Amino acid sequence: MLPFSEFPGELKSNIGYVLTDIDDTLTSNGRLPALVFTAMENLKMAGIRIVPITGRPAGWCDHIARMWPVDGLVGENGAFYYSYDWTRKKMLRRYWKTEKDRKKDRKKLDKIKHEILKKIPGCAVASDQAFREADLAIDYCEDVPPLTMEDAEEIAEFFHVSGARAKISSIHVNGWFGDYDKLAMTRLFFEEVFNENLESVKDQVIFTGDSPNDSPMFGYFPSSVGVANVLHFRGKMTHEPAWVTEKEGGHGFAEMVETLLSRHRSGKLSKGSNSDR
Repeated sequence: MLPFSEFPGELKSNIGYVLTDIDDTLTSNGRLPALVFTAMENLKMAGIRIVPITGRPAGWCDHIARMWPVDGLVGENGAFYYSYDWTRKKMLRRYWKTEKDRKKDRKKLDKIKHEILKKIPGCAVASDQAFREADLAIDYCEDVPPLTMEDAEEIAEFFHVSGARAKISSIHVNGWFGDYDKLAMTRLFFEEVFNENLESVKDQVIFTGDSPNDSPMFGYFPSSVGVANVLHFRGKMTHEPAWVTEKEGGHGFAEMVETLLSRHRSGKLSKGSNSDR
């Protein structure tokens, strides 16, 4: 991982999209700092599209798509994307699986839930579970006394032996049934919302994250960035980010945006210098 402060100028000028995890990437100590909203607004003013890619639930994602300065988002680790059409005043909701299949999956996940809670003392169903459409989130670090990474890995393994997929975030272990992840739904989002083939434009994308469930995104995008707390998971991810910020969480994200947008200020300074000659 290289310091993002050294991100080359020629790469900065090529970036048109910023994709980002939310928890412990935009947030710091569970809160969204004001400077993160300012950073997102600055990206929008620079003409850069913003898409959160998160494990958070459908209920939260509906709010974010409406209220945040974003172009849409992928939620529940790829179960769906939401994008609000301001012209038509309509929310576009695109799910990987049908409502009928999601209800079937819920019954299977409920059974897994009871087994995990019995097997791993101290974990709990995530407090945002009531707002979820497709997955089961087990809290190992957010609203419970922190468990070890070994505990989180054991929870993930229990999902796996039950036939489900699982990803470990900085706060939850998310499990679901379905052949999708953050990257798969991001591909659909780009095709159906931006009318772009993700493979064709991936060099124009920065993805920012912090934990193992971001690993597929880190591996896919050449300009992947970890906020500094990603270093806590070093050696525990299949793919690590190419770049890393100096600061953690939301402050690291704001640092990334500040560095990325420095090309605009340098460009203005160059124009001003030329006009003074």
